[in-house]
Amino acid sequence: MPEYQLYCFAQSGNSYRAALMLNLIGADWAPVFVDFFKAGQTRTPEFREQVNELGEAPVLVHGARTLSQSGVILTYLSDRSGKFRPEGEDERLEALRWIIWDNQKVNGFLGPYRFLKNWAKPTPDEAVFKFLKARFDGNLAILDKRLAKAPFVLGARPTIADISLVGYLYYPAEEFGFDIAGTHKNIAVWLDRIKALPGWKHPYDLMPGHPMPK
Repeated sequence: MPEYQLYCFAQSGNSYRAALMLNLIGADWAPVFVDFFKAGQTRTPEFREQVNELGEAPVLVHGARTLSQSGVILTYLSDRSGKFRPEGEDERLEALRWIIWDNQKVNGFLGPYRFLKNWAKPTPDEAVFKFLKARFDGNLAILDKRLAKAPFVLGARPTIADISLVGYLYYPAEEFGFDIAGTHKNIAVWLDRIKALPGWKHPYDLMPGHPMPK
């Protein structure tokens, strides 16, 4: 059995953060498919009792330890592997600042926008999309400005802050209806830098569940 098991599915940007980290550090790991769409697996009593009481993916299993929330998983894996780890108190706090901001202000809006656009039935009112897009447009501009100063979010080398922030940014532009990299030049270059790291894979190649059955 692989050292790590990751409960995940291909369409989940939150899961992608954890899966990408596992691949980038060269971990011995295997995905465990979570049938989020057809079976609503994360909402079942069995999943909440046996896997994650919060009813969410990703979930990382490492021996007797079970961890959820992508920021926690990224921190755990960086501490264990020594890779992509923020060094020193100031850098650790700065990484945490960007990870929390990402979950609230970037992927925290991008994820719901993409889900509602592609899979919600019925499709929400256009005002909902306008609200979400206005929020993440402003925050993507903040990230783009930050990346004009250095190759990676914290400086010269990639850390878990970068791996968190790319969570939804490699998914196809047609799933959003706009091209994030095409309109943010510094984000585009940064995404290419991350993509060049050994072990990088696209979310649809890294996790099970794509393409979705019709």
